[in-house]
Amino acid sequence: MANTGNADDAINKTNIVSTKLKAIYKDNILPAEKRYRYDFFYESPHLTDVEFDAKPQVMLVGQYSVGKTSFIRYMLGRDFPGARIGPEPTTDRFTCLINGPDERTIPGNALSVHPDLPFRGLERFGVSFLSRFEGSQLPSSVLRSITLVDTPGILSGEKQRTNRGYDFTKVVSWFADRADLIILLFDAHKLDISDELRSTIDVLKGHEDKIRCILNKADQINRQQLMRVYGALLWSLGKTINSPEVLRVYVGSFWSEPLQTLDNAELFEQEESDLMRDLAILPRQSAVRKINELVKRIRKVKTLAYIVGHLKAQMPAVMGKDKKQQKLIANMPNEFRTIMKKHNLSPGDFPEINTFSEKLKESKFSEFHSLKMDQIQLLEDCLSSHLPQLMEELPSEKDSPETLRAKLGDAGVNVPLPTRANKFGKQSVTSQSNPFGAAEEEDEYWALEESAERLKDSFEGLHPQQGFLSPQTAKEVLLKTGLEKDQLRQIWTLSDIDRDGYLDHHEYVVAMFLCDAVIQKGRPIPAELPMSVIPPSKRSLKASVGGF
Repeated sequence: MANTGNADDAINKTNIVSTKLKAIYKDNILPAEKRYRYDFFYESPHLTDVEFDAKPQVMLVGQYSVGKTSFIRYMLGRDFPGARIGPEPTTDRFTCLINGPDERTIPGNALSVHPDLPFRGLERFGVSFLSRFEGSQLPSSVLRSITLVDTPGILSGEKQRTNRGYDFTKVVSWFADRADLIILLFDAHKLDISDELRSTIDVLKGHEDKIRCILNKADQINRQQLMRVYGALLWSLGKTINSPEVLRVYVGSFWSEPLQTLDNAELFEQEESDLMRDLAILPRQSAVRKINELVKRIRKVKTLAYIVGHLKAQMPAVMGKDKKQQKLIANMPNEFRTIMKKHNLSPGDFPEINTFSEKLKESKFSEFHSLKMDQIQLLEDCLSSHLPQLMEELPSEKDSPETLRAKLGDAGVNVPLPTRANKFGKQSVTSQSNPFGAAEEEDEYWALEESAERLKDSFEGLHPQQGFLSPQTAKEVLLKTGLEKDQLRQIWTLSDIDRDGYLDHHEYVVAMFLCDAVIQKGRPIPAELPMSVIPPSKRSLKASVGGF
């Protein structure tokens, strides 16, 4: 175990990055947003502090009965409050899954004013939406690292779509702006892309780097049919998403039930492993994603400032203001080209011209603010100086293992994800905690069963949060053993079996067993744990390099 300050330094490093982002936004970007009415033209409210501190978000989007809620239940390994699953449109609301000490649902109106959650911006969609928005709180090691957002099934009927009572695509756009990953699910039996799904995909423009597509329920068709369905899906997506690059499509059956046919079991296992790896590293990439989103926002703010300043400069001083405004709006494509050439701007930084023109019709150009070059310079400073300096504080290929651990801090924790051997027709060495169940012949013997009972009161006396000891609490306990720093580092590496940076009851028992073996019996610390010492619930997991 490293010295006492290293863990705190690592955590502080993560907090410093977030704090600097807030300062950069408030000092350099927010004044320009307010001056040129960014929130009005882009329908995106100003950012709040809690949005910079928020956990990574994963949003699931798809038509009804494609398996969105089942996918979430599969990841969590359990049901969650408010979950409804069925072949009909069962999820009729946006559900945000968050970690908490007890199981309960939180109404949308209360969730939108919660001081520690980044949902205040949803108030702009009104009571009709907030009544169809809820939080689902439950204790979960997965939700300690990420937040999951389940969306209503996308409908195909125009009457059903208009009866939602709120603009579905605008709400999806709001969540997409803040999501770290957007999972777009398709059913192998329902590849048609409805009008609402098409309009939903349209609002995801600009977030292609976040989108991962899933062709779900692929185990219900044979190999030849799968090849045709996969090709049809890529063809449909190519017509819908205007991008020269093909989106990544994961093929499989993403729930806990065994595959119906094992023809493609190896392929499905590899595909699922790739997707789970994308999900597992989200916490590590969160800071980079926030910087990336801020860079996108700065570019849009800068372009908007040039547009508004240009339109203001074209207005006459006294007479004919309305006529001149109408002429400018009608000539907006040429005005965009003029601004782009004059200021050497990228076409991709300009707003969608039809939507922007509609917004201009609701405005008076004579009330626009003129261009202030000192504010433009502040935005340029962010792109050329402040954010590059901040990027240097994040992990890179130049880092040594020591500096990498210091930079990662809490962000180095992976999301614990389900194991899958039984599902793919393989013999499993997992126990009841595995969502696929355990094989009947599995050996459930655990050499530390009696120690677990004996140490239960000791564990509870440390006041675990939601069943887990925090790194700081666990560190203090291990330090009291008097063992050397290197010994404690090895013990932590072996004990934190699921690599989440916390110790549950069973991992605590393993740690105490290893300490006792060194102190009382003088045994060396093993290079790896014997199978009989690993708790049965964790035997499918591989120990990873950890430490304080």
